[in-house]
Amino acid sequence: MTSQLPAVVTLLTLLLMFYTVVIVGRARERYGIKAPSISGDPSFERAWRVQMNTLENAVMFIPALWLAAQYVDPLWAGIAGLVWLAGRVWYAVAYLGDATRRGPGYVVSMVAWAALMLMAAGGMGMAIMENNAAAAPAEDAAQ
Repeated sequence: MTSQLPAVVTLLTLLLMFYTVVIVGRARERYGIKAPSISGDPSFERAWRVQMNTLENAVMFIPALWLAAQYVDPLWAGIAGLVWLAGRVWYAVAYLGDATRRGPGYVVSMVAWAALMLMAAGGMGMAIMENNAAAAPAEDAAQ
């Protein structure tokens, strides 16, 4: 299961993104906001911002998750991914209720994303150095 954890986290992220679409659709109906309008009732605007911010963050999160899983460890990447998801859910619930309370969930998700980026960068750096070290003896022998 540990090697599949990043895939599970990715699927859960897609479900979260779909749920934010549903929330915005319901808010459009409830508050009479016709597409393509994105302003009107503050409750609608909060729902729309939750959807857009989740989408914006997922674009950075998913590649970082998979790079960390590939170059470091799927289990640790998956755990950081679950923390990111928990932060995003916290952010969404808080923002939908009161925009001023969204900060802690956002911080949790960004810390998890930063951890994934550090894992990915460190793991890739180590892989590059290992490849260069392995290639150096072969180059020396060819000369």
